[in-house]
Amino acid sequence: MSHERTLPPTGNVADKGPGTGLSKRTLGVPALVFMIIAASAPLTVIGGGVPSNFAVSANLGVPLSFVLLGVCLALFAVGYAAMSSHIRNAGAFYAYISQGLGRATGVGASWVALVSYNAMQVGIYGLFGFALASFINGKLGTNLPWWAAALVGFVIVGWLGVNKVDLSAKVIGVLVAGEFLAVIVFDVISFAVSPEGVSGAGLAPSDLFTASIGAALSFSMAAFMGFESAAIYSEEAKDPKRSIARATYIAVGVISVFYAVSSWAMVIGTGPSHIIGESQKQGPDLLFNFLTAHGAVIVSDIAQVLFVTSLLAALIAFHNAVARYTFSLGRERVIPRALARVNSRHAPVAGSLTQSALALVLLAIFAIAGTGSDLGPLYPVLTFFTWLTNTGAFGLVLLLVMISVSVIGYFRKHRGEYSTWTRLVAPALSALTLGTVFVLIVVNFNVLIGSTKFSPLSVILPAIVVVPGVAGLLWGLRLKKSRPDVYLGIGYGGAPDLED
Repeated sequence: MSHERTLPPTGNVADKGPGTGLSKRTLGVPALVFMIIAASAPLTVIGGGVPSNFAVSANLGVPLSFVLLGVCLALFAVGYAAMSSHIRNAGAFYAYISQGLGRATGVGASWVALVSYNAMQVGIYGLFGFALASFINGKLGTNLPWWAAALVGFVIVGWLGVNKVDLSAKVIGVLVAGEFLAVIVFDVISFAVSPEGVSGAGLAPSDLFTASIGAALSFSMAAFMGFESAAIYSEEAKDPKRSIARATYIAVGVISVFYAVSSWAMVIGTGPSHIIGESQKQGPDLLFNFLTAHGAVIVSDIAQVLFVTSLLAALIAFHNAVARYTFSLGRERVIPRALARVNSRHAPVAGSLTQSALALVLLAIFAIAGTGSDLGPLYPVLTFFTWLTNTGAFGLVLLLVMISVSVIGYFRKHRGEYSTWTRLVAPALSALTLGTVFVLIVVNFNVLIGSTKFSPLSVILPAIVVVPGVAGLLWGLRLKKSRPDVYLGIGYGGAPDLED
């Protein structure tokens, strides 16, 4: 006997009572913070992203870039947090933009969000499969292919996706705690070793503001992706009016400071005069080789295991985000309503299974395409992971800019108790600064995907995000004419906004 049910055609399902939507009052601030940080994958960023940034950008100021971007995202969080106290919708970006810039624009943004979150989630399977297979093969002398290792993560993520969200939160909480511990151990050892002494190298403005600042900021921005995801759980939060804002502020602060300190520790531990050269030589192995040399093999092994579980936590977090976006769009009939189906555990089962199916198809395509590749074992990292995650980051930064503008539009109609700083100044500064970062990503996209010169992929991959956005906008305009009842509920959980 099936326990699945399809949501009613109209009305705000979040308010219809038990059994008709997502779990209510399940997640507190700590769980939300862990979900956000899991999506940002701290150990993955420090172990993989930071050395890659040093290697490609050749910019010593990577630690300062995290501070600078943290300030930009704090500005973004001002208006975003204020809107979160008014709008509770699992399709966070989609709902915010719909209510701030118009429903048709919201539909376009929702399709950008779906593509971007899916690209981030699916791409991570490439690095997860590589990391897990490398660790197992190195320890057991086997020849496990990367795609088989990726399937292990796929099964775990898929199973958690159709269970209650608090189970995912508990698993993620344990994994994220392990990540932090591993990076803290690395930081302490780095400052203790400090072959050239402890200095401010990497934190000085002159280190960052060089000709390569664009590439450095583009790489570092990708490390923050997922920080905005608290609002996706607004229908499942215990106190959404306050907890979403608190979780977002805490996560932005923790992520930016933690990444800045840890990347600075990497500079000090390796030596400011050697960090770029060693990053280019060792890549993601830099952290683990350092722990082996200055800690112990067992410490390095534990860090490698936690690196794998860090990726698993990010896979779970992004999978949950995609499932809830799909649920929200199906509920409002912007996409087939069957995709808003939930199960007896209040999990968005249709969205979860759809995301899993897409991940499996793309995993299979890249596995087949990579057979006999000249890139060898690094194939899934240099193609599957690099291409898709940077495509996802491109789309998500575009959405951040749109959200900043939508805050201004929303509070023109809902001024309430908010100051000019919250309603106008902070979101305007956020739009300006994040818009600049977005332009830098566009200009440096060929660098982000590992190409030293122009590549057709520099156009094709961003187009995979932009074209669905334009198509979504046109679809929204069509709904306005052909199905006005559906159009009125866009961004409002299916319930028409009586004030609009």
